[in-house]
Amino acid sequence: MRAAVLTGHGDLDVIQVIDDLPIPEPGRGEVRLRMKAAALNRLDLWVRQGWKGLKLTMPHVICADGAGVVDAFGEDVTEFQVGDAVSIDPTIIPSNALMNGFENQARGVHILGEQVPGVAAEYVVLPKRNLHKMPPGFSFEGAAAAGLVYVTAWHSIITRGGLRPGESVLIVGAGGGVNTATIQIAKLAGAKVYVVGSTAEKCRRAEELGADVTINREQEPNWSKVMYQLTNKQGVDIVVDNVGQATLADSIRSTRIGGRILIVGNTSGPMVELDIRQIFARQVSIIGSTMGPHHDYMRVMDLVFSGKLQPVISEVFPLEKAREAQKKLEEFDTFGKVVLKID
Repeated sequence: MRAAVLTGHGDLDVIQVIDDLPIPEPGRGEVRLRMKAAALNRLDLWVRQGWKGLKLTMPHVICADGAGVVDAFGEDVTEFQVGDAVSIDPTIIPSNALMNGFENQARGVHILGEQVPGVAAEYVVLPKRNLHKMPPGFSFEGAAAAGLVYVTAWHSIITRGGLRPGESVLIVGAGGGVNTATIQIAKLAGAKVYVVGSTAEKCRRAEELGADVTINREQEPNWSKVMYQLTNKQGVDIVVDNVGQATLADSIRSTRIGGRILIVGNTSGPMVELDIRQIFARQVSIIGSTMGPHHDYMRVMDLVFSGKLQPVISEVFPLEKAREAQKKLEEFDTFGKVVLKID
């Protein structure tokens, strides 16, 4: 079986495509997929580089996101038939977790491609609860591109952030997968959407996705001051920040009194020094969010499948070019998702 794998932690040369992995067999409650597409996330870069406490069995199959066709299934699977096209919820929930609507907060949660093998392989076996049927004709690349970033965006801004129609949202960053998803979800929910982009081109693309106002930080590096002026010295109801170290102070300054900051990532680094007076004096809520429960995944994917949300794909590579695909992502040379075509 072919798969894109890590042979260790390090630079791009630890990514290899091998063809001698065994084809997995499904057990009780499990489904085997013949994979058609897998998508990369920044998570793949961090896993490749490694961190203290991350212990993986090598070779380690990469990628959290994917879509494929049911190839076989084990006992107690009645929801799917051979030939069904399905997308994959990338959150693996422990079997003893309470399915209370927030099972992504349970101890022992894993993400495909992170602590457990991913889906950039010809065949993958997964629990049946992680699969969602796709409508006829929907592209496997589009379904793969949507998974992690759309459930992350939906869970953060709708479930955790409680976005209401008529509120205002600032999204820090334009081109990342979570940001392109959040722009569309916030607009669909009836919000006024502001976006800070790194280039004029990315700002233009954000406007095409529904952003009402964009700020090009190449021209306006002090973008929090611009936001203050644009909102009549009020700030926005919600700021979505997945950049972290480089932007969080400006995100807080862009928030209205009583507003919310949603932290969904840290692409510029995790360690931040803050003036906490900006938090308590202005009564700002800082809300952390990652991934989402399965019902959020199904809800947002149904919106994707119905055409109300559009997955944004930057580029599609064949599986054999997994290393080049990750290099593209690493260089921030993308708008939307980088996808691997497997079949």
